[in-house]
Amino acid sequence: MVGPDGVGQAPGAGDESQFTASGQRDRYVDLLRALSLLVVVLWHWAFTILIWTPDGPVATSPLGFTSGLWIFTWLLQVMPVFFYIGGYVHMMSWRRAKARGSGLGGFVWHRIRQLAVPGAALMLTWIVLGLVLGALFDIQWIGQAVLMVISPLWFLAVYLMLIALLPVALWLHRRFDVLALVWLGGLAMCVDVLRFRYGLEELGWLNMVLVWGLAHQAGFFYRRLVLASRRLDLSLLWAGLFALVGLVFSGLYPGSMVGVPGDRLSNMAPPTFVIVALLVFQMGVVETLRPRMEGVLEGVRWRRFNDVINRFALPLFLFHTTGMALWLVVSWGVFGVTVPEAIVPDAGWWVRRPLALVGPLLFTLPVIALFGKFWMRHRTERRPAVIPPRPPGPG
Repeated sequence: MVGPDGVGQAPGAGDESQFTASGQRDRYVDLLRALSLLVVVLWHWAFTILIWTPDGPVATSPLGFTSGLWIFTWLLQVMPVFFYIGGYVHMMSWRRAKARGSGLGGFVWHRIRQLAVPGAALMLTWIVLGLVLGALFDIQWIGQAVLMVISPLWFLAVYLMLIALLPVALWLHRRFDVLALVWLGGLAMCVDVLRFRYGLEELGWLNMVLVWGLAHQAGFFYRRLVLASRRLDLSLLWAGLFALVGLVFSGLYPGSMVGVPGDRLSNMAPPTFVIVALLVFQMGVVETLRPRMEGVLEGVRWRRFNDVINRFALPLFLFHTTGMALWLVVSWGVFGVTVPEAIVPDAGWWVRRPLALVGPLLFTLPVIALFGKFWMRHRTERRPAVIPPRPPGPG
């Protein structure tokens, strides 16, 4: 899951001398990108509750059992930040490619191929494995299990869509600047109105393009936010937070930013306008934290930590459910661990959460090592994000 800025200086944004060293690494961007993926991995490993039903294994989470826990998803649902940073990195990458003489079509296809090949290989492997196991052992629920393993790749499909739409996004940015963000947000709200007021449920899937396209488009304004007054950061934080509070406590939308079994709808599938408010809030949070985090990342140990997690974050994300599935199979077959028909998280369950990371990690690392050479041939976004020289103008 992974993405360029090139917007010109906002009027009155101040001196840009700190950004003129070509190739200077933006370590904070690297950190945000890697942490976004790692949060998803840790969430799946630690907080997936697997139960057994007559139709086979089903995954749920403690959100459906613990009152008020959903508030933490306002920070832990990190996909808005990931797509926001992705927009920034994609525009930067395109500017570098353009300077080398590359065409936009070739650039887009190269990016798509880098991500699609390993993702498709992983998906195909699990589908074939599921078909073989289902035929040999007559496992009726194997299809459902395979779907659980590959379901996190929905993010990859959305990301590939955003890369494919990059020419359109760049044109909108050049032609309309910040007005493009207003229109995308407004259309997302209109989709919700048509969906909830007039029952046009299928129309809701347009927000997969509008909401995530808005997050990606917002990344084009990354430098403008970096150079702006810190008051703007706090303004985004509070505006997004107030919007979240208003939308959620109006009773129109669920409070959780991830799907919760039993809720009448999900804010993520498809995304609702609440995710737009979440994006604004999280943009404000990461920019408010920027000065302190940039200071921390100057330390040698933190720089090394940042480099390591950036090297492994994306392959870890791609293979983390594979490692988790292998751990569960070994747990069942070797240790005789059984999957309960129901579970309610208690104090002991919460205390054991750090230990729940150990097994999946031990089985994921060999998978990454096994496919390492293949991954290196098709790796994506391994180059560090850089702060480019000041461009002549937007887009």
